[in-house]
Amino acid sequence: MTLLRGHTIKAVLLQVHSIVGLVLALLVSLIALTGAIMSFEDEIVDHLNAGTMQVAPRQTPPLMPDALIARLKAAQDLGKVSAVTLSSDPAAAVHIRFARDDQGSRPGSLYVDPYDARVLGSPRGEAFFATVRRLHRWLLIPGDAKGWGRPITGTVALGLIVMLVSGLVLRWPRRAGSVKMWLKPNLALSGRGLHRSLHAVIGTWVLPVYLVMTLTGLWFSFDWYRDGVTWLLSRPQLAAAKMQPKMPSKRPLAAETAQPIGFDRAWTTFEREEGGRFSRALLTLPAGPGTVIRIRSWEKGRTLETTRDEFRIEAVTGQLLSAERYADKTFGEKIIAAIYDIHRGAILGWPGKLAFMIAAALMPLFSVTGILLYLSRRKLRRPAQPPLGRLVPGE
Repeated sequence: MTLLRGHTIKAVLLQVHSIVGLVLALLVSLIALTGAIMSFEDEIVDHLNAGTMQVAPRQTPPLMPDALIARLKAAQDLGKVSAVTLSSDPAAAVHIRFARDDQGSRPGSLYVDPYDARVLGSPRGEAFFATVRRLHRWLLIPGDAKGWGRPITGTVALGLIVMLVSGLVLRWPRRAGSVKMWLKPNLALSGRGLHRSLHAVIGTWVLPVYLVMTLTGLWFSFDWYRDGVTWLLSRPQLAAAKMQPKMPSKRPLAAETAQPIGFDRAWTTFEREEGGRFSRALLTLPAGPGTVIRIRSWEKGRTLETTRDEFRIEAVTGQLLSAERYADKTFGEKIIAAIYDIHRGAILGWPGKLAFMIAAALMPLFSVTGILLYLSRRKLRRPAQPPLGRLVPGE
């Protein structure tokens, strides 16, 4: 009776595994391949722009951000600046990003000489990786994060979890303690046997990586998932604050008659606060009518996106409103901050990124072998046809 029940459960799981796999095969392969392409994006972009990102250091101090932007706009007609990346390295160019225009498109960013605002060029590879990123996250569906692409990719991630769990149960060998049974494919087989061996064994190799990818990828797709992880890992007061709906920022009365806000006062406050500890800093203007500038900074020696500090500074008065330092985070909060780096394997350095890239690039293998196995099962279930010319009883 127990054996029969086990066969029934496995038969149901096989149907679930097959149906979900067939439905999601194309999308999950597309998302995985685009993720693999982006694995070493930072290194590729830095290599392509090695000459553009560097300037000759000078004795004169670099321009303040507002003076730099004013000179840049005086030289050519550009859109509204939305973000500026500054470095403590005197030989590093300033990276300037622009806000979206009325049609919703975003102009390409620029590298600029920090001493005289001379345009050095646009980052090579930026447009390509921006398109790949939109395809990976939102499937190029209009609306980007606010459109249907975001929940669709999240649903694909949930479906992949179903395939991983059901596949592990179906894969479970009778000799579960045998390493050879788990990890060694039988390359001597051919046809359906080879497809099954590759599908099952290589799937076992990459299953932990796929679980990490999907569990962290859901963070970017569903607010309920993000709120749950935040509640689970962060301090109660911080979790409650992050789950509160965002209210529109109110512009201070003094700013109503002032000129459009700039970066200088916030930058001065940040330099006074951080001194010479930072290696680079990203200054971002508010997207709406507020006057609070967000500054993300990385201390010298920190390379991961994870390890940033974050400051919020009132642009009109230069008042420091909040300072969230990476060193002050709890272990759970550091995990939350590291979600993106965990998702792409960067938390383990370049070997981790390479392993995640290879695992992502292997996803089409499971789609192809899974479809072939499904078709072969259907063929085996099909009743055998009598040989041509042989009479069948009843005819």
